[in-house]
Amino acid sequence: MSTIDEKSSQLPIIRFRKGSFSDGDDTVVRESTLTLFLNGRELVNLVCSPGEIKELAVGFLCSEGLLKKREDLRHIETYSEKGLARIEITETAPTGEKLLSHYLASGCGRGRTSFHFLKDTHGILPVGSNLRITPRELFSLSDELERRSLLFIKTGGAHSAALCTRNEVVVYYEDIGRHNAVDKIFGHCFLEGISFVDKLLVFSGRISSEILSKIIKMGVPMIVSRSAPTELTVKLAKELGITVVGFAREGRLNIYPRPERVTGSV
Repeated sequence: MSTIDEKSSQLPIIRFRKGSFSDGDDTVVRESTLTLFLNGRELVNLVCSPGEIKELAVGFLCSEGLLKKREDLRHIETYSEKGLARIEITETAPTGEKLLSHYLASGCGRGRTSFHFLKDTHGILPVGSNLRITPRELFSLSDELERRSLLFIKTGGAHSAALCTRNEVVVYYEDIGRHNAVDKIFGHCFLEGISFVDKLLVFSGRISSEILSKIIKMGVPMIVSRSAPTELTVKLAKELGITVVGFAREGRLNIYPRPERVTGSV
């Protein structure tokens, strides 16, 4: 995993404080690109933080529904200095016009494509899980996410995501893109064979329908954020068995669909 110093840089700035200007330095987040080739064809260019490109590339394919089983991953090569990943999967992968029809232009300004999740999640069975967690445990995990968000603390320019059990963080990633942070978790768990069904995702950003679509693909039964969900996210989560918890900070939280997984009291 890349260090904080590899993901940030010091730049000279002019500060204005208390009515006057002064010279200074500021730590800013670094931005890079990843070009992903699938079965020898360029698929997408992702704007991301430096590092963890194998996890990001694999996670992206998983969340886009192009890679579903570990045995379908035939070969992967990554070149960090070039921002390049080459992945070979089984011949069942869509190609040509079929592949292009899977995508639409993203409105996120991220320089990438994104699947039409409404079409892509059609027919997916609701997520089933016996996970139960208390508000106290949720607050503890949310606080732990904030403590680990060193790149954000240093630069103010990153999002973070953590896959957790009730009591601890299992996998953590930080990236300039909130989608990327989730995809890196997806890719890591796919490669390492880590189960999602008894865990929850704790997240720093807004829970959009695009983020929820990744959660659905993972099979994670709960997502918790210090921020808000959208209306469409809540509607889809209710249909698909996902518990959505928003504004989990400062001793408060909002539980949207599937509240039965949050039990007990503080």
